[in-house]
Amino acid sequence: MKVRRIGVLTSGGDAPGMNSAVRAVVRAADAVGIETVGIMAGYEGLITGSMRRLQPRDVGDINHRGGTILQTARCDEMRTEQGRAAARSNLATEGIDALVVIGGDGSLTGAHTLDTEGVPAVGVPASIDNDLWGTTMAVGVDTALNTIVEAVDRLRDTAQSHERVFLVETMGRNSGYLALLSAIACGAEIAIVPEADTTLEDVVAAVTRAYARGKNHAFIMVAEGARLGIQDLASHCEHSNLGFEIRVTLLGHVQRGGSPSSFDRILASRLGAAAVDALVAGEHDVMTALTGTHIETLPLVEVTGRSRENDLSYADLIAVLAR
Repeated sequence: MKVRRIGVLTSGGDAPGMNSAVRAVVRAADAVGIETVGIMAGYEGLITGSMRRLQPRDVGDINHRGGTILQTARCDEMRTEQGRAAARSNLATEGIDALVVIGGDGSLTGAHTLDTEGVPAVGVPASIDNDLWGTTMAVGVDTALNTIVEAVDRLRDTAQSHERVFLVETMGRNSGYLALLSAIACGAEIAIVPEADTTLEDVVAAVTRAYARGKNHAFIMVAEGARLGIQDLASHCEHSNLGFEIRVTLLGHVQRGGSPSSFDRILASRLGAAAVDALVAGEHDVMTALTGTHIETLPLVEVTGRSRENDLSYADLIAVLAR
């Protein structure tokens, strides 16, 4: 497979470090004489033909920027044959021989589908939930986790001053990774995640034990997809005479934003450059992945439609450390 020109797009939810991945793709491609075309607004740009040539200087000074300079969008039309036909046509018109897709499971599924239809594609995992199967860490996770920790550290001042319990909701519709890891980092009493059947009684008991040990404040981390809704949880706690005032903080989309951490910049750079290396070597229909400390490629057919399972033993560690 001779690759002369590649397209790069960012798709799905934005993740800090996406710009570093784009930069790496453009510059790694230029280093081996391959042109790069940036596709705007994810798969929507493929269908509408919104594309522009990217030179190495076009991606200068973007490592520190959050979000994605290519923008991103969700595109239901890519699920249709008509939409994908338009995408394939526009790629052919632009002379694009292969595609690098930076995003989460839905984005990588789109890359796999296009590859089976004749468009060589390589995926780069980017999802703050760290729910992508096959990679130790996805782009954006470290920054999102640090953002949560910084926010809780600020809330701690108020929690200590007013003797309060803070219920803090993190992102994670299907994955509790951010809630679990931030609970360890922040010294929370308990984390409530979609993967575990935590009860209201479990939460009350955790806070009661904290009060009995002499703590004057407590934190409970709640993933947004947890079966216990944070408002219902707050209401139950308020009527349980815990000894603390209850406050709710929804961190929301601030977890997606901000300047990416050095870890995310380096990881994204390695994964993006590896995507170009894979295409040059004739590999496609694969995802670049972090395995331990090494970058490898995995078949997209093995990656898509699967989720990375969280290690629920973290919950035991949270309980041990919350003393």
